[in-house]
Amino acid sequence: MPKVTKAVIAAAGFGTRFLPQTKAMPKEMLPIVDKPIIQYIVEDLVKAGIKDIIIVGSSNKRSIEDHFDLPSQDLLANLMSGGESKKHYIEEIEAIANLANFIYVRQKGPYGTATPILNAAHLFGNDPFIYSFADDLTVATPNLFQQMISLYDEFGAGIIPCLKITNDADYKKYGVLGGQQVREDVIKMDSIIEKPGKVDAPSDFAAVSGYLFTPDVIGYLEDGVRNLPAGKEFYVTDSIIQPMILDGKDFYGCLIKDSKRYDPGDKVDYIKTVIDFALQREDMGAEILEFIRTRAK
Repeated sequence: MPKVTKAVIAAAGFGTRFLPQTKAMPKEMLPIVDKPIIQYIVEDLVKAGIKDIIIVGSSNKRSIEDHFDLPSQDLLANLMSGGESKKHYIEEIEAIANLANFIYVRQKGPYGTATPILNAAHLFGNDPFIYSFADDLTVATPNLFQQMISLYDEFGAGIIPCLKITNDADYKKYGVLGGQQVREDVIKMDSIIEKPGKVDAPSDFAAVSGYLFTPDVIGYLEDGVRNLPAGKEFYVTDSIIQPMILDGKDFYGCLIKDSKRYDPGDKVDYIKTVIDFALQREDMGAEILEFIRTRAK
């Protein structure tokens, strides 16, 4: 099987929940301590062996392109003037530009999660690829994408990463997978139902943080958008995954081990994410913890 070396990141949303902050700055560039959200996604993809990263954005996402570009001469001159104390910044920001081959595509077409894949389809060739979201962060060991690729190597089919639902309310928040459980952490899918509620849920496997697709998805994308009823949204689950399953294409839902999911697209969860990441930092964790204890008194 061809190796998974390509990925698409959806980054065209407006981030309306963070207005007015996101009026001029993309939500994907909101910092988690000192790195933008999207950089955490990119770094995990690179650790998993991804070489080509296609970022599907919009006209107001230029700062994402700038972030993964080489630093400007003005910035370099400023840092160089700081001597040895600022040298590490130069090395760090130049390394960001060399993480992967970055390709930027403007999103166009119907609203929905399938559209970014459609916009990038001409760049896949006959290769499998990962599809991820720039503001959906799951921390795991090995990381989320490493586990997905390992499972693809094992099953040779599409992979949907999952978390086990432990809270009844979450059955109304996630897409829930149905199918035959082939082992404790893997379901061979026959369906995916969006936000079914606990009574109608076919399992406790909740789809999160993206997909790994085989190259035959391209034909389904083209058929899906061609046959999309006027005014209907173009979603991955309805327009791609369900038709592929009905045609006998294999998909596996797999629980991601040793994982924790963050939702930095939500205001409260974003603040929790920043605090959690800060607490794990050796250079500031103890000070942040002491501050929280002081405020809690």
